[in-house]
Amino acid sequence: MEQLQQGSDVFFLLMGAILVFAMHGGFAFLEVGTVRHFSQVNALVKIMVDFAISTVAYFFIGFWISYGITFLVSASALAGGAEGFGPQGLTLVKFFFLCTFAAAIPAIVSGGIAERARFVPQCAATALLVGFAYPLIEGTVWNNNFGLQDTLFESMLGANFHDFAGSIVVHAFGGWAALGAILRLGPRRGRYDHPGVSGTPPSSIPWLAMGSWMLCIGWFGFNVMSAQSVAAISGLVAMNSLMAMAGGILAALIVGRNDPGFVHNGALAGLVAVCAGSDVMHPVGSLVTGAIAGFIFVQFFQLATQRWKIDDVLGVWPLHGLCGLWGGLACGIFGTEALGGIGGVTFASQFVGSLLGSAYGLVAGLIVYTLVDLIFGFRMSDEEQRRGADLTIHNISANPELDVRTGRI
Repeated sequence: MEQLQQGSDVFFLLMGAILVFAMHGGFAFLEVGTVRHFSQVNALVKIMVDFAISTVAYFFIGFWISYGITFLVSASALAGGAEGFGPQGLTLVKFFFLCTFAAAIPAIVSGGIAERARFVPQCAATALLVGFAYPLIEGTVWNNNFGLQDTLFESMLGANFHDFAGSIVVHAFGGWAALGAILRLGPRRGRYDHPGVSGTPPSSIPWLAMGSWMLCIGWFGFNVMSAQSVAAISGLVAMNSLMAMAGGILAALIVGRNDPGFVHNGALAGLVAVCAGSDVMHPVGSLVTGAIAGFIFVQFFQLATQRWKIDDVLGVWPLHGLCGLWGGLACGIFGTEALGGIGGVTFASQFVGSLLGSAYGLVAGLIVYTLVDLIFGFRMSDEEQRRGADLTIHNISANPELDVRTGRI
């Protein structure tokens, strides 16, 4: 029976890893459908290459920083249950599962800096973020590194900082790091040259919608399988994820006045926000959390891109940064017993932890992207932007036969 339980946990985490891995296709197609036609190939290549770089950086450095485990031992030790690796390669599939979370950081950033970021600097930034910056917050929250959970949150604020599936650790960190990159990079060529022009519409609503659907489906692996064992799985997490998604869709539909881009991103806003408290909130609280997240995304996307002139192409700062921040706070509101939750959380812990995690993401983003800018030069020239990232970086576009006829290549 014990071996069966162990094997079940390995299979459970493996399925979770595959579901979250599939979400990276969602990131890719969401970006493909949003950017202009001459940057679609670049969007697809970036997400794929970023995942590969993230895997290598997390394998050699990041996982060791977060959990103190290195894989530089014999294969028999890795698979055979040697100390620290778990039976039947459990730690190996745990690595795979958590690696897909880590790789979400550059995938989030990618959408914010689309159409004007040079390729090599972005790859270097991915290695720094996933190898060094992200593991520090991951290990602090999920492995109690540095003792902050005990000394700050538990002792002084009444409860550990609670982030079940990454509203702060993954999404807020990634969204605020993206803001640092966007501010360093500046807007696209000509983006704000003509007052009153709100921007370019998505290049393909069907591709955008496909990306959203892929992310929504994979998110149930992201949230539910964050339990990391069959014994700890909870149907409450699935129900709360579903209700938050619905709330985000409906709020974005109403506030966004039927705009399809807002609707499909509204689903993601709700899911981002519910990650932190999906294991402790009541489904009604999750519905409200998701609805508020949908409202936040629509309103702040418009404020950021139109009034504040922050050229965040996919709206990753409001979607991941602000909705993730809201999710951390919402856990401390709707996770309490007074509002129907399971309890074990305090608003004070959630408030402080959410602000610290978001601020750390912004600082990390500013440092990493300033560094790669100084070393490599981060921004494509105006002429390269005019030609498009596809031809400038990859020498081929999404429709090469059209480029041959028009003389672009």
